[in-house]
Amino acid sequence: MNKLRLPVLGMAAVLSAPAFADNDFEALQKQLDAIKQDYESRITELEKRLEKAEQESKQAPQQEPEIQSVSTEDKPAEIVRGKPKGDRSFNPAISLILDGRYSDFSRDPEEYELPGFMLAGEAGPGEQGFALGHNELVISANADDKFYGRFTAVFAEHDGETELEIEEAFFETLGLDYGLKLKGGRFFSDIGYLNSQHPHQWDFTDAPLIYRGLFGNQLNEDGLQLSWVAPTDLYLSFGSEVLRGASYPISADSNDTVGAYTLFAKLGGDVGASNSWQAGISLLDSDVGERTSEAHGHEEHEEEEHEAIAFSGDSKTWGADFVWKWAPNGNRKQRYLQLQAEYFFRDDDGILSEGEEVGTLVGEQSGWYAQAVYQFMPRWRLGLRYDSLDSSATGSDQELIEEAGLDSGGYKPQRWSLMGDWSNSEFSRFRVQYNRDESSPEVDDQWLFQYILSLGSHGAHRY
Repeated sequence: MNKLRLPVLGMAAVLSAPAFADNDFEALQKQLDAIKQDYESRITELEKRLEKAEQESKQAPQQEPEIQSVSTEDKPAEIVRGKPKGDRSFNPAISLILDGRYSDFSRDPEEYELPGFMLAGEAGPGEQGFALGHNELVISANADDKFYGRFTAVFAEHDGETELEIEEAFFETLGLDYGLKLKGGRFFSDIGYLNSQHPHQWDFTDAPLIYRGLFGNQLNEDGLQLSWVAPTDLYLSFGSEVLRGASYPISADSNDTVGAYTLFAKLGGDVGASNSWQAGISLLDSDVGERTSEAHGHEEHEEEEHEAIAFSGDSKTWGADFVWKWAPNGNRKQRYLQLQAEYFFRDDDGILSEGEEVGTLVGEQSGWYAQAVYQFMPRWRLGLRYDSLDSSATGSDQELIEEAGLDSGGYKPQRWSLMGDWSNSEFSRFRVQYNRDESSPEVDDQWLFQYILSLGSHGAHRY
């Protein structure tokens, strides 16, 4: 009705007025047409804005989609796509990650070894048959306008016993000036790309071999982290951590101050509307105090009542990582492709000891993995990964080196992994994975079946 009012009034005015000259009538008609067009365009614009507002209102309760643009990652902690990182209500956000799996190995997992590498107790392929995976209880919230806190407890099963571990307990500053952010407590180190991610975020059930060999799957420590995001068009950040170093592979329990520090830098950006990338470098410098291997030495010498072989000395680990993500116009709901690769190199210089027996050690360990994950249709993904390791060790006591598992005998472990998974929503995932594991000369055919369910409020993941 309103759209017709103006032209009707104009026509009535024309009919009731005296006759106009042809020129005057045409001019008046053009003015009326212009007014009508302007009026209708304004109404159309208002209708579009109303429709957009209604759509956003309907979508508001849904979980925030995964962040894909590098330019949004690691901005001040309180902002992720314009929304608070934590729940700003008085009640904290609570989530539970359920992780269960079934594993079938052609070799006994108790006999697993990685020639040239000392292994922590959890760095093997896992248990045969049905078992609990990495189940997480997460509580997080903004304490106030300047601090955010997160607590993560992990329930896992090892050797038939259920264990509870505090995986994370940290604070993080909100909105510091100049792009600075401070984190303190227990957290996953930001070295590499995969290390800072929780296992339920991984695209494969297990960690890459280089993570297994160097960090016992992941490095999380007590300490402080300071990071800075540069005010540049490209995403550019720098950071450093000071760590207590009580856990593997640093194992500096005797050090009551600082056992290690890290440096890392990340650079990334967007390429058009469909592509984004990120590259990073990192350094872990640690003063190792008695790094032992539960997979070697201790069990082998238990009957002889010998002590576990331990490494102490200076250890430096360098890393480089690269990620490329593609999705049509940045929309990952239908299709996307993610390419990811990391390389690490560790240099150890110190001593090996077994009781009173002591020998020198100069060791080098390196490895890399590359993987591709393709979502070829909504909910369905396929992934392919390849791992490769290399190591060398020399010292004054070759027998100690061999007993510690650091003598590779020239063998280079490798592994091929193929996975496929289905996600009914962002809260559930079911996966099947096959590994042709050549960690040792005898091939191990591994089949892994996994489910991951996310219950409760769970924030968006990093890039």
